[in-house]
Amino acid sequence: MRKRRYVLRGAALFYLVAVLVGPVAMVVWRAFDNGAGHVWDVLSDPETVHAFEITVVIAAIAVPLNTVFGIVCAILVVRKRFPLKGLVNAFVDLPLALSPVVVGLALFLLYGRDGWFGHWFDAHGIELLFALPTMVLATIFVSVPFVAREVVPTLREIGDEQEQAAFTLGASGWQTFWRITLPSIRWAVIYGVVLTTARCLGEYGAVAIVSGRITGVTQTATLKVEDAYENFDIAGAYAISLVLATMAIVVLVAMTLLKPREEKEAAA
Repeated sequence: MRKRRYVLRGAALFYLVAVLVGPVAMVVWRAFDNGAGHVWDVLSDPETVHAFEITVVIAAIAVPLNTVFGIVCAILVVRKRFPLKGLVNAFVDLPLALSPVVVGLALFLLYGRDGWFGHWFDAHGIELLFALPTMVLATIFVSVPFVAREVVPTLREIGDEQEQAAFTLGASGWQTFWRITLPSIRWAVIYGVVLTTARCLGEYGAVAIVSGRITGVTQTATLKVEDAYENFDIAGAYAISLVLATMAIVVLVAMTLLKPREEKEAAA
């Protein structure tokens, strides 16, 4: 029995190294193929800096919007009864099942010059496709589920007894939300925000379709990785990937550090 346990642990460890640790270690190793100086040259290049700036701007817009939407959607799904409840619930899960490339193509067909809404926006001088607005829309769509899917089970677990008591004592809907509901779900919201941020920073498929990949204009960090690789700057591509991987590790560490605090407060 003990031998089987060791075998299972060894298999799990091997799988973890092969799938997660190995690729990350390779990224670090290959990034410094041409020396640390080349890494600095790539990361300090104005085009690379702009790509990271665009990535951060998109995340800074998408994360707050999806946080608000996720909280509202979770409250509607758990606390309210309405005819389209099942449809709303399914819509929240749609980005998890739909390829980001399909999302980008759909936005292209909607807002392109020959798309359903493209003619109107083009006639009014509003540039959506191959610009920041559609990149933000694509990122918002693919990162919709994370806050809602963290908050929904928490709302179901805590129940609505305290909220009903607040209503009975004369509290308004906003007072009940700010003083009862939000403090009860804050850790779920924080986890959702962290996951949403990671998803926004790493988005590639949908943004690649709608951005036009214009260097120095609509190129995100992930698109810059592809551009460097296609131009045979392999070490440069790995250098940018190293920064993205570092961001992902920071997200993981943040979640790991937040978990004990949540458990400590729950125990208290």
